[in-house]
Amino acid sequence: MSISSRFSVGIHILTLIEIDKDGVSSSEYIARSVNTNPAVIRKIMGMLKKAGLIKVQPGIAGAELARDLSDITLLDVYKAVNVVKDNELFSIHENPNPDCSVGRNIQNIIEPHFISAQTALEKTLENVTIENVVNDVKDNEKLNSKH
Repeated sequence: MSISSRFSVGIHILTLIEIDKDGVSSSEYIARSVNTNPAVIRKIMGMLKKAGLIKVQPGIAGAELARDLSDITLLDVYKAVNVVKDNELFSIHENPNPDCSVGRNIQNIIEPHFISAQTALEKTLENVTIENVVNDVKDNEKLNSKH
């Protein structure tokens, strides 16, 4: 299993809104860039709006960032699109055999390690902003256009 693609699509949406801020970032336009159905984009945009990351106006196509792109971290996006609940990135199998020494102890032994790993992931995501992603996309485009 992997983290939901809503996360990468959310980042894609925010990056595209910023890069094409002079155009109209409709769900249809964004869907073409992501190569998915506009309904999927509208659902994720609803999550981003609820989290205060974008502004949309009913009946008017397009969206804009609700905060400065340097103030939106990948952790904000990760949380906005409901990738996982707090401390539940890793799930632990339920009901191991209590008559087995491993079964009796495994959950309590591995849970702190899982929480530590999730915390490390979230700290990394917190240190990357949409501004970083936008700049990386622009830099890549410059490199690719020279070849």
